[in-house]
Formats: sequence, C-alpha cells, structure tokens
Amino acid sequence: MPDVQIPTPRRGESQIADPQPISPPLSPMPPSLQEPSPPAKPNPMRIVLSLLLLAAAVALVAAIASSMSRESAGSRDFIAYWAAGQQLVHGADPYDSAAILSLESAAGLHGDRPNMMLNLPVAFFMALPLGLVSAKTGMILWLILLVACLMASIRILWYLHGRPNDRLHLLGYVFPPVLACIVAGQLGIFLLLGVVLFLYFHQSRPLLAGAALLLCAVKPHLFLPFAVVLLAWLLSRKAYRLLAGICAAIGASCALAFLFDAHAWSQYARMMSQRAEVSQDFVPTLSILFRLLVDRNAAWLQFVPAAAACAWALWYFWTRRARWNWMDQGLLLLLVSEVCAPHAWFTDEVIVLPAVLASLYRADRLDRSLLPFGLIAGIALIEVMAQVTLISVFYVWTAPAWLAWYLYATRAKPTPPEEARADAVISG
Repeated sequence: MPDVQIPTPRRGESQIADPQPISPPLSPMPPSLQEPSPPAKPNPMRIVLSLLLLAAAVALVAAIASSMSRESAGSRDFIAYWAAGQQLVHGADPYDSAAILSLESAAGLHGDRPNMMLNLPVAFFMALPLGLVSAKTGMILWLILLVACLMASIRILWYLHGRPNDRLHLLGYVFPPVLACIVAGQLGIFLLLGVVLFLYFHQSRPLLAGAALLLCAVKPHLFLPFAVVLLAWLLSRKAYRLLAGICAAIGASCALAFLFDAHAWSQYARMMSQRAEVSQDFVPTLSILFRLLVDRNAAWLQFVPAAAACAWALWYFWTRRARWNWMDQGLLLLLVSEVCAPHAWFTDEVIVLPAVLASLYRADRLDRSLLPFGLIAGIALIEVMAQVTLISVFYVWTAPAWLAWYLYATRAKPTPPEEARADAVISG
C-alpha cells in the first residue's frame, strides 16, 4: 500500500477547518402549535392502591374523630387497659371486676359486663401510663401511639426488603386487621412492632432484639410455635445475648408489676377462675371450632392444634437449621402460630403483616398475580367497614386465607424442561 502523506499546517495556521456559517437558531415553536404528548396510561394497580389508601385514611380519621366524644372510649377495647391502669395507679386490684365495671361505666360503657384486661401482669407497663389521664385523653394518645408504631413497623419492613421502589409496603396501611385494630383500640400493633424489631436487630443488636420481644410477651399464646423454635434456635446458635435481652426485659416488667401490685399474679389467677364465661365465649379461630366440634366443655381441646403446630415447628426448624432465616422460614412460623393459636381475634392477625408484605414482594418478583390477595383483603376490608362484630364466625376464614396466600406467593417457580435438560447436560 502506498504511503499516504498527511499535510501539516503551516506555522500559525489552525489545525481545525474553518467552521461553516451557523444559521440563526430556530425560535421555539409556540406551545399552542406543538403536538401534545400522548397521555400516560393509568396503572390499575396504582389506582387500586390509591383507593385503598383513601379508604384507610377515612377509617383512621373517623376513628380519631369518634374518640373525641366522652362515651366512645367506653365502647372500645382500649377501655380495659385504661381501667386497669387507673386501678394500678391508685393501688387497687386491676383484676377486680366490680371496680373495673364502675370505672368503665363512668367512661361510657353500656351493659353490666366489664371489659377486663385478660393479659398477664407482664403487660402492666402498657396500662400504667393510662392511669394518669382521663379516658378521653388516654384514647386519643393511644390511637396516636398505635399509628406511630404502625408507621415505624412498615418503614422498617421496607428497609428489610431493600427499600424497593414499587411501594407495595404501602398496602400495609390498608391491611384489614390493621384498620380493625386501630378502630377497636386494640394493642395488636404493639405486638407487630415487637416482631419487626426482632427481625431487624436479631443479627446486629441481639440484646435489643431480645428486649423488643417483651411486646410479644403481652399475648404469648399468639406465638407458641414461633417461641418454641426461637428457644431451639437460641440454644443451637448459642445466641445468649439475645436470650439475656429477653430475660432482662421480662424481668424488669415483672419487677414493675410487683412494685405496683405485689399480689398481681394471684389476683390474675383468681379472676380467670371466676370468669367462667371467658372459656365459653366464642372466638373465631380454628382452635375454638375444633373444641366445639369435639366437646364444648373441654377447654383443653383448643390447645391441641397449637401443640401439634409446635411439634411440626420443631421438625421444620431442625431439618432447616443450617440455613435458617427468620425473614424466610420464620415468617411461615408466624403465620402458623396465628392460625393455630388457642385464642385469637381478628385484630391479632396484624402480627402476620411481615409475612404478608414478604409474600407480596415475592409474588411481584415472580410475576405472579396479586388478584388472590386483592380478593382476600377486599372481602376482609368490607367486613371491617361494615362493622361486623369481632366475635362473628365470618372472621374464622381470614387467618387460614393469609397462610394460603403466603404459600401460593412464595412457592418455588418450576424450572422449564429445556433449562432442566441444559443443567443436566452441563452437570454431566
């Protein structure tokens, strides 16, 4: 190939060719003459989510607004904790049904049956501050605290899942048990916060994670299989700092209860033995249905499903102990614990929210339909908005439905035959 000589510019000449004359810039087209951009197609999922959030906001505002009246505090479950707190602050028996009825009637309770706090004395730390305020003020502060704990729980769960941009975590605000819990003034959201804090801190700050489980000890019967596996996990991993956090928190709570009422445990036992109607009340759970089908008067029968679930949970943990993950297998335990609980209300189902959100994220990643969840949540939300009483049999189906949805959303995706054959060839 012949050599090609590139001429070099003379001294003083520019190496860049003279630019062509630039035509004057075109003036921008007036907005009225520009072609309009095609409108963005609305996202059906976002529309449904917006409507659900609007419904939740309306329900929340209605709950707080109704709490402003003096009589409404007496019609909510909150009144049981307020009355117990009043008794504790004044050095009286928090399980005295006659005194509790007098306090609650003055706060707006109708009827001759008191709404007793059936929690163990370990829950006194929640009731004590309410003894310093009136029923109306206590109800407002209680609702504000419930909403704050809910926001913190959902925010932490969002962090645990890597802060995704799809905003699926906002569905937690319209989770039907959450709305029912706020409207009734129940303490289930505090239990939810305890579970979420444990999930968040159990690796980085085990002492704090253990202390957070004090909130779950307020209703320990909701966590029986979960607690059995937790103890086995603590011993197998030698997580003694987390165990120390649990013991320290429960010990401090018991000391506080003894400080205000030295006879609290005996008073609790007497109250439970005298309230025969507690064991005869219908609670919409599978355990109660099992007892009613076998022998209505045999109260021990409602613990049979929980005992069977504990045995299954130990097997489930032991076969997966090497790869155990509380954000995976632990969430299934949480659902099973709620389904098999010997005594649980619809408002207690708020504790399964971590499992529900995890299943939504998993279903979204696997391109699975969210329609089953929408149907379950929609029907349950209609029941809440229609003010179906919590003792109604129409709430029996909800806990098993959350479990069924979780199993559907998190099941392993089948491997296509072509990929399976390719993997076999590679491995061979």
